[in-house]
Amino acid sequence: MLRQDTARIDTDSTGSGPQVEPERNGSSTLDIQQELNRLEEIVLDSPRFLGRTLIDEDRLLEQLDVVRLNLPGAFEEVQEIIRSKEQIVLQAGQYARDIIDAAEERAEQILDEIGIVRQAKVEADRFRQDVLTECEEARERTLTEIERLRRQAQQEIEEMRRSALAECEAIEDGADDYADRVLENIETQLADMLRVIHNGRSQLEQNQNSKPTRQT
Repeated sequence: MLRQDTARIDTDSTGSGPQVEPERNGSSTLDIQQELNRLEEIVLDSPRFLGRTLIDEDRLLEQLDVVRLNLPGAFEEVQEIIRSKEQIVLQAGQYARDIIDAAEERAEQILDEIGIVRQAKVEADRFRQDVLTECEEARERTLTEIERLRRQAQQEIEEMRRSALAECEAIEDGADDYADRVLENIETQLADMLRVIHNGRSQLEQNQNSKPTRQT
């Protein structure tokens, strides 16, 4: 049990009694360990007599005072270590939560990006299908228009052929009529010429018949 006499740890006005100050060369934990080792050395180095250890009371109490003075600092350091540990744990927990939040946010972004990519793929597929449909419809319209133009051209060609045949027939009929009229005109002219010739010959015969016969 520690002494209640504080004269051993405080310097009085006469300077009697040793002044004990806690060591500050290292950490409090290291000081306590060293002082406990010294306390153990005091016990182990003390002489033995009749099976008992003779311990220097003043030296033992002085060493106990040193330990007692260093205990508050050691406890404070331990508490500081505990607080630091708790702070580190809190910081680690917050850091872990931040990492988890960032990972969840990134996962949501990735999911959103995947959704955007999927939506873009759906839009691209739909656009491609629309283009294919429009191309097919345009091809069908083109083929239909080509067929319509072909039929129209055939009809126009057929009409032109019939018109040409009709014109040819009309030309042939007109040529026959023209030739008939020309031949008829020639025939009339020839008939007139034959009549003139016939009349001329008749006149010549009459003239010859009306002349007197010469006597020899």
